[in-house]
Amino acid sequence: MNAMISRRHFLSSSAVALAQSPPARHPNFVVICTDDQGSHDLGCYGAKDLLTSSIDSLAASGSTFSNWYANAPVCAPSRAALFTGRYPIRAGVPSNGPALPPAQRTVASLLKPLGYATALTGKWHLGSGPDTDPNAHGFDYFYGFHSGCVDFYSHRFYWGEGGNRGSVNYHDLWRNRTEVFEDGAYLTERITDEACGFIRRNADRPFLLSVTYNAPHYPMHAPQRYLDRLPALELERRTYGAMIAAVDDGVGRIRRALMQHGLLEDTLIFFVADNGATTEARAGLNQKPATAGDNSPYRGFKFSLFDGGMHVPGIMSWPGKIPAGQVIPEVAMTMDITATISMAAGAAPPAGYRLDGSDILPVAMGKARSPHQAIFWEQGKQYAVRKGNWKLVINGILYDRSPEGRKPLEGEDAVFLSDLDADPAESINLRRKHPAVVDELTTLLDGWRKEVRSGS
Repeated sequence: MNAMISRRHFLSSSAVALAQSPPARHPNFVVICTDDQGSHDLGCYGAKDLLTSSIDSLAASGSTFSNWYANAPVCAPSRAALFTGRYPIRAGVPSNGPALPPAQRTVASLLKPLGYATALTGKWHLGSGPDTDPNAHGFDYFYGFHSGCVDFYSHRFYWGEGGNRGSVNYHDLWRNRTEVFEDGAYLTERITDEACGFIRRNADRPFLLSVTYNAPHYPMHAPQRYLDRLPALELERRTYGAMIAAVDDGVGRIRRALMQHGLLEDTLIFFVADNGATTEARAGLNQKPATAGDNSPYRGFKFSLFDGGMHVPGIMSWPGKIPAGQVIPEVAMTMDITATISMAAGAAPPAGYRLDGSDILPVAMGKARSPHQAIFWEQGKQYAVRKGNWKLVINGILYDRSPEGRKPLEGEDAVFLSDLDADPAESINLRRKHPAVVDELTTLLDGWRKEVRSGS
């Protein structure tokens, strides 16, 4: 399975590195995550109709991964993996709903003992109680919301999934543990404002900044000034593109804030999405399945374990450390972010605490192959594993716009084997042609499912 970071290996590696290099300022880390963004929906990933010059510039300054995967095809478990460096099941968040347990260690809690300032601006979606909110999980500063989504102007949650305080319509905007009211302020811009303010206040000390935009997740809201940039697009794609344009402006502002304080070369920046684009009707027009997000060439959408659900953009930039202009074909996963940051900062995980992710800085530098022998997913009754060019999906659901799109594939296709090198769209089932590969991947998947639940 994956190469995993043990405390002994981490400490010995860190000791060698310290012996070979002079003392230096601890690096800063900025982790930017978008919400429900299609794998194709950036200029640097092939989109011709969207305006993403700042993100494209970030990609050009470092490495763009062509095989970056989220750990889940849905929001909360993907974020649990992002912040803990663990598979969602091991982190205690196998699906949307459960809070991140207090015993789980986040990347913020790992860095704090080294004197890092830590902040999260944006979406949390991993708990709202005093023992599960961002402040309880190592973030010194939090500005944003606890739930899965909010209105971009009123900052209210108004969907019928239960909600906290027994309500399905409640206000959800916080600064640390104080509720704040900023009616009418466009949330994407406010998330950026708070991120830049944190950089300014902490320019003289190392910091970890997580910027978790809720765009382009529904509700589909964008100010006219962003819509005006994309006049030729039809309304649904135009609104989606305008929401991404607001994020793109934010990425540019964050990089300029780092430059203004002379911090760009001291800062490792990640850009990822939490899962693929959705077809949910509430992200579309007239209660029709959403059409704006583009996961091509991959099959499936948000909630699916076919690649469209979690094959997402992944960018790493660190001027002077990561060579510019690279496209990295190696497999990486969002849980690698915590392991990579921990290694770069010299922050050892606690004794006995296992990270499933791996340090991928050497991969981003073009000096190493992927550390992952195989990677795994579980979403409800869907299961998947990728090893090399082979991908196996069991009980896969497409979540596409067809009448059958929310039902598991049946018959032969209930076990679906693809050669991703030859068929990235997972359109041809090779299970009968390569039964030995199916057996091997099924064995790996069964072993992983047992191990990840073992409590280790």
